[in-house]
Amino acid sequence: MKEPGRVWVPILHKAVKDTVDRLKALNEKGLGFEPEPKRYYPEASMAAHFLGFVGLDQNGMDRGYFGLEGFYDRELKGKEGSLQIEKDVQGNPILIGQTYRVDPQDGRNLIVWVDRSVQAIVEKRLKDGMEKYGAKEGSVVVMDPKTGGIVAMASLPSYDPRTYFTSEKGQYINPVVGSTYEPGSTFKVLIMAAGINEKVITPTTTMEETGPVEVSGYTIRTWNNKYNGTVAMTDVLVHSSNVGMVYVSQKLGKEKLLSSLKNFGLGKPTNVDLEDESAPQLREDKEWRDIDVATASFGQGIAVTPLQMIRAVSAIANGGSLMEPHVVKAMVDTNGKTTQVPPKKIRQVITRKTAEEVTEMMVASVEQGEAKFAKPAGYRIAGKTGTAQIPVEGHYDETKTIASFVGFAPADNPKFVMLVTLREPSSSQWGSETAAPLFFNIAKDLFLYYGIAPK
Repeated sequence: MKEPGRVWVPILHKAVKDTVDRLKALNEKGLGFEPEPKRYYPEASMAAHFLGFVGLDQNGMDRGYFGLEGFYDRELKGKEGSLQIEKDVQGNPILIGQTYRVDPQDGRNLIVWVDRSVQAIVEKRLKDGMEKYGAKEGSVVVMDPKTGGIVAMASLPSYDPRTYFTSEKGQYINPVVGSTYEPGSTFKVLIMAAGINEKVITPTTTMEETGPVEVSGYTIRTWNNKYNGTVAMTDVLVHSSNVGMVYVSQKLGKEKLLSSLKNFGLGKPTNVDLEDESAPQLREDKEWRDIDVATASFGQGIAVTPLQMIRAVSAIANGGSLMEPHVVKAMVDTNGKTTQVPPKKIRQVITRKTAEEVTEMMVASVEQGEAKFAKPAGYRIAGKTGTAQIPVEGHYDETKTIASFVGFAPADNPKFVMLVTLREPSSSQWGSETAAPLFFNIAKDLFLYYGIAPK
């Protein structure tokens, strides 16, 4: 058991309790025991995507992968200690020589914004909703708009971090931060906000919606091919009119539209404290054609992550202030010292007045739009449905959609902002008939949990 240059030699790792007890009973001199920490996941697959897992690196050492485990690996694992001893010319330790010891430092504990009760609500509702609507995949993220704190984040299918090695690698990726999609009509609230903020429209500005519009040889229609004549901008949002949104994009022009999108944080990472964030880039300004500007106004031909989308809408809920999304709110060291991670405002994206006006337009969209049948009575909720066709091999497949709903409540003083996305629901392709009812079901649970009474 002697090994040159070492004063002790490990002979068994991950010994079970029965083995340890029997070895201790031998009372052998020179036989010692050291505890080896091991990550334990008592909640199984709950919150797996944002937590990540601890696995082995190429050297057989513990390492955090994905989510919080990957992002905060150094903080969680701490620092290893070391022991330096004097050796003779043959490399053997000199027992009476100098010894230099550096004690190991334990890792820090993380205090997160995620609320376990809200996470449980979201995961249960998402599972039930996916089964009801026949969706292949689904995600829900809930955020505090005032702080950027992520209160819940769930995606299905998921995996069990206790047996991560049995799952496909792609299942580890958190779709909320690592997958992109075309947002469809939920994107209209950002374009409306840009138009109002740039003073090229107001909620009461009217336009003539008499039929399809032609842009660079392409024909753009409303989703139901119905046209309402003279319509105000609020009605454009209520009826989710693509033709009306083209009008807004043309009023804005390419330069102001792209500037506004960048101001909302699109095209760049959100800098969330989770590993493996994806950040789809916006095309170079010179590459945008008139048709690209037109289709972007209703969320087509532009890619975002769910986190980018909810962060942008959170700015509307937060009086125009864009916050950095964050999972960890504080870190605690072994001495009990707590280091706060304060909320971080990135910039003022739109004026408070613009935010208030767009909020009222979103409330009208909920109260009068296609999903009004599912709204819980007595609550003012600001929101917008979305139905985006999925691009397949260079064209859009009308039979495959991503249904979504984004909103916040209560509209006058938002406690939460939430985004629901469902991939390829089979019961209905429309967000108003799938993602919106799921949003409202979760919202009802959150109103009850937060003690928010109807008015």
